[in-house]
Amino acid sequence: MKDALAIHRWLLAHQIHHEIVRLPRALTCVDDLPEVLSVDPATCVGVTVFEVTTRVGREPVAIVAPVGTPPRPGVVGAALGARRVRPASAFTVNSATDYAAGLVCPLLLPENLTVLVDDRLTRASGPVHTPTGERHTALLIRADDLLELVSGKTADLSAPRHRNEPVTVPLAG
Repeated sequence: MKDALAIHRWLLAHQIHHEIVRLPRALTCVDDLPEVLSVDPATCVGVTVFEVTTRVGREPVAIVAPVGTPPRPGVVGAALGARRVRPASAFTVNSATDYAAGLVCPLLLPENLTVLVDDRLTRASGPVHTPTGERHTALLIRADDLLELVSGKTADLSAPRHRNEPVTVPLAG
């Protein structure tokens, strides 16, 4: 399993300014991060893994999004043209990401894993916190550095205003 030390070494090798933060209490999942650090949920970034069924088959898909506005399965399904989207089991998350379920960092994800980045993160400025795969640490990094390092496509994953309004997925990134 990947951990804070692996992330720290990788960021040092890429000369990216960051900090591994020791948490005052253990996390059970990424949703605890804003409360544990007493920060705005919009400044915390999490990874949600879904099991997506398309015409081709079933595969895990990682969604990188602000903790305060987690991705909705229906929006993810519409963005990917999927027949079915459901939260992935802990076993699938662990296997697909090599991180502990609920504590997945958006960095160092496997190349063969489909990753979508919520475009609301592109509007983030300043530092953000994200899990490291460990319960007692978090990563503090500038939002633009994080987005530059995440290997995924940016997508509009905000909920449509009207039920019939389509969701668009620009494949830039």
